[in-house]
Amino acid sequence: MISSIGNIAKIPELKRRVIFTLLMLLVYRLGVHIPTPGINTAMLKEVFSKYSQTLFGVIDMFTGGAMENFSVFSLGIMPYISASIILQLLTVVVPHLERLSKEGEAGRKKITQYTRYGTVVLSLIQGMGISIGLAKTENMVYISPVSFVILSMITLTAGTAFIMWLGEQITERGIGNGISLIIFAGIVARMPSAVGSTVQLVQTGDMGFLVLLLLFAIMIAVIGIIVFVERGQRRIPVQYAKRVVGRRVYGGQSTHLPLKVNTAGVIPPIFASSLIIFPATIAQFLDVPIITSITSWLRPATGVYELIYVGLIIFFCYFYTAVTFNPVDVAENMKKYGGYIPGIRPGKKTSQYIDKVLTRITFGGAIYVSVVCVLPSILIHRFNAPFYFGGTSLLIVVGVALDTLTQIESHMIQRHYEGFIRTGRIKGRR
Repeated sequence: MISSIGNIAKIPELKRRVIFTLLMLLVYRLGVHIPTPGINTAMLKEVFSKYSQTLFGVIDMFTGGAMENFSVFSLGIMPYISASIILQLLTVVVPHLERLSKEGEAGRKKITQYTRYGTVVLSLIQGMGISIGLAKTENMVYISPVSFVILSMITLTAGTAFIMWLGEQITERGIGNGISLIIFAGIVARMPSAVGSTVQLVQTGDMGFLVLLLLFAIMIAVIGIIVFVERGQRRIPVQYAKRVVGRRVYGGQSTHLPLKVNTAGVIPPIFASSLIIFPATIAQFLDVPIITSITSWLRPATGVYELIYVGLIIFFCYFYTAVTFNPVDVAENMKKYGGYIPGIRPGKKTSQYIDKVLTRITFGGAIYVSVVCVLPSILIHRFNAPFYFGGTSLLIVVGVALDTLTQIESHMIQRHYEGFIRTGRIKGRR
């Protein structure tokens, strides 16, 4: 393992990509500690401590403590994710967007441009809601409320736009998925404080030592389950017929079509969290009895919250799988190159068979993601443990780490270097 990590320095391109990624993540972490102008940070920490186990705790987890400091990165990358969800949903129902999605690179660039515009709009809305709520709190701001709201909207929107740019730069010039790595960095950055809070709870007697061991065992078990399932595949056998081209014979070999148990990866819980956070964040600052009661139901570890969360996770597991994997295209490509599934006719029957298998394993993957994200969070909430140790954060951390290691290993093996493991290969979600 150590020698494999040392091999990274021997590959100039990979070394440059890894260093670039680390520098961009460092810039992000520095920005988390730059407060928005006009805010009383001492008062903010006092108020925030009362809501750490609510939706503010969820936001703070994804932003790596930026919300607690009300920094320029307080909104994090969630507006971008929400805008991506909206665009992907509209792609299914709006003919113009559907045509763009099929136009290759040019169409994807146009959709990305629309996503950026949507991110700015959502950032302005969320920034306005949060800043108005803070401005109403006594002794929270040093400047006039109107000036604070306008300044905060501009600052928070600019911060989100900058994070979005960082993520795109990491994806293009670094290693791994930039947006996922930014969320990963935010969660991991909270680990020292979460460990310190847990130790403090044990020292003060608020948490027993046996309870601490139980939580640790739950965390290790969840990590093991995540690694096992994320590497799981359903392999469909594929046979290629022999083809004679000139004097050469092609095909005739047997292979398989790997279908991931969890094709969507960490996207469903991220999407589900962003959808729950957005309306509840705005409603948190509206003094309307009905909205206040609805918001109280949407607290982590409550029945309504978990049911909605699970429903959104299952929906996005199927939705994202349908967007990223098209059985019809796969069947057509197999037929084009003389491939077929034994016992299944090429063409439409093959696509129907692949879709049937994919639907079944996606259901299992959706249940797995739901259990990992919800059950540990409920158990740990009962023990009054830090929110960091929830299943959602573990799934994101382990999943993103596997994906990034997979990409690094691919670079190493392409250049005839040994990977991280001597037998087999690390299997990411892609």
